[in-house]
Amino acid sequence: MPVINHIAESAEDLTTWRRHLHRHPELMYDLPRTVAFVEERLREFGCDEVMSGIGRSGVVAVIRGREPGRTVGLRADMDALPVTEITGADYASETPGKMHACGHDGHTTMLLGAARHLAETRAFAGTAVMVFQPAEEGGAGGKAMVQDGLMERFGIEEIYGMHNLPGLPVGRFALRPGPIMASADYVEIIVDGRGAHAAKPNEGIDVVLTGSAIVMAVQQIVARNLDPLSSGVVSITNFHAGEADNVLPPRAVLVGTMRSLGAGIRQKLRDRVTEVATTIGAAYGATVTVKIKEGYPTTINHPAQTAFAHEVASEIVGEMHVDPNAPPLMAAEDFAYMLEERPGAYVFIGNGDSAGLHHPGYDFADAALPFGASYWVRLVERALPLP
Repeated sequence: MPVINHIAESAEDLTTWRRHLHRHPELMYDLPRTVAFVEERLREFGCDEVMSGIGRSGVVAVIRGREPGRTVGLRADMDALPVTEITGADYASETPGKMHACGHDGHTTMLLGAARHLAETRAFAGTAVMVFQPAEEGGAGGKAMVQDGLMERFGIEEIYGMHNLPGLPVGRFALRPGPIMASADYVEIIVDGRGAHAAKPNEGIDVVLTGSAIVMAVQQIVARNLDPLSSGVVSITNFHAGEADNVLPPRAVLVGTMRSLGAGIRQKLRDRVTEVATTIGAAYGATVTVKIKEGYPTTINHPAQTAFAHEVASEIVGEMHVDPNAPPLMAAEDFAYMLEERPGAYVFIGNGDSAGLHHPGYDFADAALPFGASYWVRLVERALPLP
């Protein structure tokens, strides 16, 4: 079955909502305008319950079907990024230094479109829970909602998520069972040596040289310490040391990220980065301190729910337009916390030939809105069929 006619007919509304959200981006948990907009729409639709403040600033709406039954959750993220927009669109961000550079405006809109249709038709047996999450972009809003009792308070038995994917044509979906997005940990490597005049390096302990050796070594860990069939990446992204051109500084600070698709690989990267950095520091006479900040876990799709999501997406766009074995991404996603609590699946929806995610020239493809909203509706109707 293709895009739902009623949703296709409301495409103009969806576009209007999406562009309104795009004009007014907000960050992390500080989403007063976005939350107010989402709440107002949900109440207009006649949802049975609308609650805010879940996980600090999340919004949850409950829609009950015509008959009792199981409870399924659908999740969209709402927050934007601290990026200055360069699209030149007439609906571009009106807030300097903030923009929807990851398409969360589109994700929110697709779930709103589905909520309106489900509240009007209620052609299912059970309960659909619409989850609008804050702070996906580094604030672990998904974890905050889980810790605030999201699953237990609303009786969610399965949970599903969706994200747009630039490069995948509009009207297509992609997914895979198992790991679909990576874990992310953040590392700070502090190198303490001894400062000296650049003309007399022998009197100091050169932290720039030591730090450079550490950068070269830790970025070879994946190639030489991981199974070639495993997936991991170590990237040092910042190197700060010194102020003058004729002084060897006493301290250097390196910052970076480590990503993987499995718990064993994740721990191995943590261990090896620490071992390699401290050993090299000792060899150069420096003292090295490694600090690791744990980020999001691996996003792991559950097999049965992924197969089901594949069937639903195929109903919307045809099986030939759904990739059931898409390659995983090494980016991280805090929907992982929800999938640790309940079975479910995370899918990608095509955004066409757009700029990449987090790019200042990125924009969500409005043409994708009816496909995503229809997917959500059919998922509920298929998961919770009327007798």
